[in-house]
Formats: sequence, structure tokens, C-alpha cells
Amino acid sequence: MMFIHPLFLGKIGLTEILVILLIVVIFFGGKKIPELMRGMGRGVREFKDAMENPAANDEKNGKEPAAPQESRKETPEEKK
Repeated sequence: MMFIHPLFLGKIGLTEILVILLIVVIFFGGKKIPELMRGMGRGVREFKDAMENPAANDEKNGKEPAAPQESRKETPEEKK
């Protein structure tokens, strides 16, 4: 006999999706959902753009790419 963990979700069916959507509508309200989805879409789009071309993203923000900085740790002898 195989033991299935109680938190194992398996396949999500139509009933589960409808329950999740109902909870989201109750929690956020019908007017707020399009605004949340729009913001999430913008975030995903900006993330994808930044992943494809990070240099263009820096230029768009008016920044120059940062030069690598050297990190230097003091040795115990230098601390004395």
C-alpha cells in the first residue's frame, strides 16, 4: 500500500480552480483584480526585458553599468 502525503495536491481540476477564484474575488473584490493582474503583467514584462538585455535596461534608467569593485579584507596582522 502506498502512502500519499496529505499535502500532496495531485492534479488541479476545474472545481479547485473555481474555489480558488471565488476566494480571490471575495478577498480582493471584483474591482481590484484587473488592477492586480495589470501590475503583475507589467512586472513580468519588465523582468523578461531585463533578463534579455540588461545593458539596455541600465541605459533606459540613465545609469551606467557598475564597474566591478575589489573587495579587500584586512588580515589579522594589519588590524594590529
